[in-house]
Amino acid sequence: MTTRSQERTTRAAAREVPERSEEFAHLTLKALREQRRTLGDEENRVSYWRRLIQARMDLIELQGGDDSVRLGRLRTALAETRVGNGRGALVDIMPIDDVPPLPDLAGLWAREANPDDPESVQALKRDLSFAELQLSAYRAALHRRLAGTTGELIARYREDPRLALTALPIPQDELI
Repeated sequence: MTTRSQERTTRAAAREVPERSEEFAHLTLKALREQRRTLGDEENRVSYWRRLIQARMDLIELQGGDDSVRLGRLRTALAETRVGNGRGALVDIMPIDDVPPLPDLAGLWAREANPDDPESVQALKRDLSFAELQLSAYRAALHRRLAGTTGELIARYREDPRLALTALPIPQDELI
């Protein structure tokens, strides 16, 4: 019988060891770390909006199409949240063909359906559902890119383990 520790060790040993990629060769270590941070920030924004869209779909379903009261409260609570600049982070570091299209989240968030008009409610539900699918595809692209940058960092650290120490917030002359 194997222990959990042995299972983790076996799984870790079976993982592929990341190798350097030409895709990242032009980036300095600092730029690669910054790219990874930027991608992580973007993934957080996308995940947040995806959860908001899902919550809005749930509200519409629970309220039979009338989410105006609760939506008004949500809008007030989330007034500081903005959509907009985040996507530029990914466009700057990924080929444009690899970036799935994103919906107009601000417009979709502001849109209200007439609860007395089932067609209006269905149209909003359909558009929210499609937006959730688009956000999921975009998030998957972010995860692929994050995995690539993480793999490149690991490969560089394996080549020269001292590079990992440069990420620490201590003066470089104290590292030696």
